[in-house]
Amino acid sequence: MYNTRMNENILKLQNGSDIRGIAIDGVEGEYVNLTEDITTKIGSAFISWLSKKTGKQAKELTVGVGRDSRVTGETLANALMQGIISTGAKVINCNMATTPAMFMSLIFEQTKFDGSAMITASHLPFNRNGIKFFDIDGGLEHEDITEILSIANEIPEDYLELTLNKKFANEIKNIDLISIYAEYLKNKISDGIGNTNKPLDGIHIVVDSGNGSSGFFVDKILKPLGANTTGSQFLKPDGMFPNHIPNPENKEAMNSIRNAVLTNKADFGLIFDTDVDRMSAVLSDGSEINRDSIIAMVAATLAPEYPGSTIITDSVTSNRLTYFLEKVLGLKHLCYMRGYKNVINKCKELNSKGIVSPLAMETSGHGALKDNYYLDDGAFLAVKLIIALANASKEGKKLDSLIKELPPLAEEAEYRFKIKDENFSEYGKKVLVEFKERAEKLNYNIPQSFEGIRINFDSEEIQGWILLRMSLHDPVMPMNIEGGRIGDLKKLEKIAQILTDGFEKLDRSSLTK
Repeated sequence: MYNTRMNENILKLQNGSDIRGIAIDGVEGEYVNLTEDITTKIGSAFISWLSKKTGKQAKELTVGVGRDSRVTGETLANALMQGIISTGAKVINCNMATTPAMFMSLIFEQTKFDGSAMITASHLPFNRNGIKFFDIDGGLEHEDITEILSIANEIPEDYLELTLNKKFANEIKNIDLISIYAEYLKNKISDGIGNTNKPLDGIHIVVDSGNGSSGFFVDKILKPLGANTTGSQFLKPDGMFPNHIPNPENKEAMNSIRNAVLTNKADFGLIFDTDVDRMSAVLSDGSEINRDSIIAMVAATLAPEYPGSTIITDSVTSNRLTYFLEKVLGLKHLCYMRGYKNVINKCKELNSKGIVSPLAMETSGHGALKDNYYLDDGAFLAVKLIIALANASKEGKKLDSLIKELPPLAEEAEYRFKIKDENFSEYGKKVLVEFKERAEKLNYNIPQSFEGIRINFDSEEIQGWILLRMSLHDPVMPMNIEGGRIGDLKKLEKIAQILTDGFEKLDRSSLTK
């Protein structure tokens, strides 16, 4: 008999549409739950799921496996590949790769796998790791991961011992996927600028990889195209992330690339997360292009080709972004839900209905283009901005000319209210209902919201907005507040205090202190 309690831990590894867990000791109080044995079972379960989805037998399937720079990446990749091989399916080791490249391995003529997997936990600490799966329709959905983990949960504990293939290593072929992917991106830049030998000659771009998987962008793309990359840093993969967290939302990380741009007097700076599905940028004067501004800039590059189209963002984007998209660019703005899969799926849905939507993008830096398989690909977004930079330079302009009419950010804050109730989801729903009723009684402007309750303020006395919502996964209610002018934030905070008074199980200490 196998250990049922141990197997039940497999089901707890689901994190939305990804698998995430603790893969190595090293952080006090955190215990390993993503082991080699479990990963092997998940590999076998993925083939069961993929066989059912494609209608192919396991022996007819070929799956690619890649990993980022995490210290447990190679070990878990080997375990996953063993699980795949145990079913009779073929596996290709793509070694160090990126999450977008692993999806593209289903597209490229040189590969055309039936499915793929990326060993990554994005920007999380060194002791974490996880798995992202793809089929030809894109990243798997929440329910797909649930099914895969449920299949893995039924596999007995002695599965690894029973299926151990001593010729395991000899059955795995290796491929340099990242070079194929880099050539694809390099050609996109050449085509977008004009297919000259060195289209980036004279342009100085620095890259901060944060010791993740994006170092290839310098050596395989920028340098061959003629760019000056002096000052690029932390390009060597190191899963301990010794310099800073590879996360475009992290202040230390953004300060790192900002300083690199200013110190080296570069024209542009790029920073990626660990597995390169997110990015942010810095202009020559040190201005950070992230959150609202990165969405605005990418949208500005698309507007001439897609006039009147719809840009989809997550719920915490600003009213100033709406103004820029609709009043300046002549586009439509759908402020949707948090979660990169949510905005991507909404983009797919609109396009399937004939409503043109070229971009779905979160403030976190996840951005997917209709013309790039709805793939959230930080490197591809970087390519779009590099093309815009080079073309602007030809006209004697700077890249920031694209967003010169985006109103500046005045004041903003985020508060996270912990819910002290075991049934936190139900309690949160009750808070939102009461919060909205109170706002309505005060005749506040409450626009349509797909997530939480948003209140807009646009008067001589006060300008800005408040958004109260439920966290996607945690017993927390985040509240975002943005003041339209200096001084408005304090006014909005007082209104927020009034609207949330009396909720005894809602910890508002971060707002009221």
